Amino acid sequence: MSLARQPHRSPFRISLERLMRNRLAMVCSAVLIVLAVACVVGPWFTDADYDEMYTRNAYRAPSAEHWFGTDSNGRDLFELCLVGGRISLAVGLIGTLVSVIIGVSYGAISGYVGGRVDSAMMRLVDVLYGLPFIMLVVLIMAAIGDNITSTQRILAMFVALGAVQWLTMARIVRGEVVALREKEFVEAARATGAGPGRILIRHIIPNLAGVVIVYATLTIPAIMLQEAFLSYLGLGVRHPLPSWGLLISEGTAAMEAFPTLVIFPAVIFTAVLFALNFIGDGIRDAFDPQMRR
Repeated sequence: MSLARQPHRSPFRISLERLMRNRLAMVCSAVLIVLAVACVVGPWFTDADYDEMYTRNAYRAPSAEHWFGTDSNGRDLFELCLVGGRISLAVGLIGTLVSVIIGVSYGAISGYVGGRVDSAMMRLVDVLYGLPFIMLVVLIMAAIGDNITSTQRILAMFVALGAVQWLTMARIVRGEVVALREKEFVEAARATGAGPGRILIRHIIPNLAGVVIVYATLTIPAIMLQEAFLSYLGLGVRHPLPSWGLLISEGTAAMEAFPTLVIFPAVIFTAVLFALNFIGDGIRDAFDPQMRR
């Protein structure tokens, strides 16, 4: 009697199945998808204009017309939360993309070249680790000043936040590349005449996808929190564009009389941060080789 052949499952598929069994991560993924879709699509179906002021409607309580009430300028707070979500999520995603590009490139080159080059590059990372990076971002945003448009300020914040978040990514990637550069498939690529650039791009970096995805997922909420901190200080997003951090900052000025101005954006922002962290933990547990049996 012949045994039925079991279908082959790749390591990525096994990890994905493990992630699908993580109920908390799946629930958080559903919550995050709903909030993200609402932030992207929701403002298209509202009549209010977030960059207009309606002072006669200022500080309205939540009602059927204004679900979250209105702010100090009479703008609908529900729509501001949706539009602000676009900006906060975009800052987290694009800032993470910048950090991934810099960190993966730097760490891969350092780990593959090795020797004195590797030592010098890692010592630079150690020096940068000793600097208060959030203060560097504050100084960068303060130096930019008010001589740019709101869109240019957001783009500058993308670069500034992403440019200080790549250090841990570089270390993680460097360690993985050091372990992979002596593997058989890399030796086979060298034997066929492939150069260092081709080996890194075609053979080594694709094998780092799991590690990069895990850390990138955990980096998104960190960058979003830093953007909220900058906006709270008045160095991030500014009028007429809203963000969750800016809405919380403005709400604190009148929170004793109108607590809903803080509660609604803070609850949404906290829910997104928790969801992203739980999803990141789930992905880490699913793709961590030491968790596999």
